Amino acid sequence: MTPEQYCQHKAAQSGSSFYYSFLFLQPERRRAITALYAFCREVDDVVDECTDVQLARTKLAWWRAELVSMYQGKPSHPVTQSLAEATHSYNLPQELLMEIIDGMEMDLSQTRYADFKALHLYCYRVASVVGLLAAEIFGYEDRRTLKYAHDLGLAFQLTNIIRDVGEDARLGRIYLPADELVRFGVPVEDILHARYSNAFSSLMEFQIERAESLYEQAFAQLPAQDRRAQRPGLVMAAIYRALLQEIRRDGCRVLDRRTALTPVRKLWIAWRTWNKG
Repeated sequence: MTPEQYCQHKAAQSGSSFYYSFLFLQPERRRAITALYAFCREVDDVVDECTDVQLARTKLAWWRAELVSMYQGKPSHPVTQSLAEATHSYNLPQELLMEIIDGMEMDLSQTRYADFKALHLYCYRVASVVGLLAAEIFGYEDRRTLKYAHDLGLAFQLTNIIRDVGEDARLGRIYLPADELVRFGVPVEDILHARYSNAFSSLMEFQIERAESLYEQAFAQLPAQDRRAQRPGLVMAAIYRALLQEIRRDGCRVLDRRTALTPVRKLWIAWRTWNKG
């Protein structure tokens, strides 16, 4: 298996909306974004699959060292071997890739967030940074596109958090800001034990509205001349917003189930959004 095939398998295996968003890219950019996504999956899997925290930290330290080796022209892993070409072609900064690892490592020591400001740093590292790197790969003329990419990444991560409230709680993690739980009158125990209430529904409606406002804020900052180049992000946004609508229609039943779109629906949304231009 070549490095490119390894990354392709890693991306396709996940079934992520990210994968559907770059199906229609030209080959060089598709290889680059697939390598970036495969890197994100690798370091995320370290945190999700390692029950031993110290072992997970050791593995993340290995990935940091591997990034250094990659930028020195000596990658050893199939993902970094493939990603090396992308970093050269699209000038992807080493410090941003390192910051993704920093974000993943936060999950090893932090399971609660006091307020949205504290959560924002986590979202920036694990999602907005990915958006900034993706914007470099897709291409842009106006630097305002980077602000769009930053905010879109934040909206994506908030969507993930909304979808995965129950799944994360079963891992002992609550990403919903603690001060907002208090404001809406939702005890932490209700999240951990999957207990629904009108207060929880109101809390989740608030989360959905914030995510939607960030999508709108991101779109407003995308310069017209860069819209076509940045279509993959618009595709992913269309898929994620459809997911938010499903969660809302389902009554925000995210504590004991995981709402998802079918692959066929994702592909249809991707094709339709891409062809809007």
